[in-house]
Amino acid sequence: MNARPPLPPFTAETAAQKARMAEDAWNSRDPVRVSLAYTEQSRWRNRAEFPRGRAEIVEFLTRKWNRELEYRLIKEVWAFAGNRIAVRFAYEWHDDSGQWYRSYGNENWEFDENGLMDVRFASINDQPIRPEDRKFLWPQGRRPDDHPGLSALGL
Repeated sequence: MNARPPLPPFTAETAAQKARMAEDAWNSRDPVRVSLAYTEQSRWRNRAEFPRGRAEIVEFLTRKWNRELEYRLIKEVWAFAGNRIAVRFAYEWHDDSGQWYRSYGNENWEFDENGLMDVRFASINDQPIRPEDRKFLWPQGRRPDDHPGLSALGL
């Protein structure tokens, strides 16, 4: 098994690095790329779904990004200790009718000794927004380094 730095125990700097790496991967909207950050037996709770293992994670993310169009995400570390990180996040997307949403949530992550996420619990709420209220306006893909984070955006 190859290590996926940074490794636990986390510091403020390495927790922020891990969160940004996760954000970048999710903004790629590549289910296989995202799944490689998780253990083979990773356990998730995402809303009312409970994927287990990489294959189910890929299936889940494929469905998600077929439904949540023009997805853009920002993550921010809330707390960390040992091999755990808690993040808050927001993402914007629209459905196939063109209705935009901002989804807010919290995730609790637990990593193995190789830096792979073994447990992910996510709680998420969706808020319909008008197109003119969008705040995540960068081109699809990685959020630019100079784009404000959640706190700077007042979220």
